[in-house]
Amino acid sequence: MTANIVNLNRARKARARIDKEKQAEANRLRFGASKAERSEAARDKADLDRKLDGAQLDGTDDQLDPGSVS
Repeated sequence: MTANIVNLNRARKARARIDKEKQAEANRLRFGASKAERSEAARDKADLDRKLDGAQLDGTDDQLDPGSVS
């Protein structure tokens, strides 16, 4: 039986490279958008917020006050 010898420095550095690449990918997705893409995303978010605010229920008519119920 032969043991599989692992150089711990190489394994640690390889894991660090993988972690850095994952972080770089996340940064590319987060900060890599062009100005046009950012403005389009902001416009879409504003439209969605406006739509949600318009569909919000006003709960003051049918709701009981929890303090008045005994």
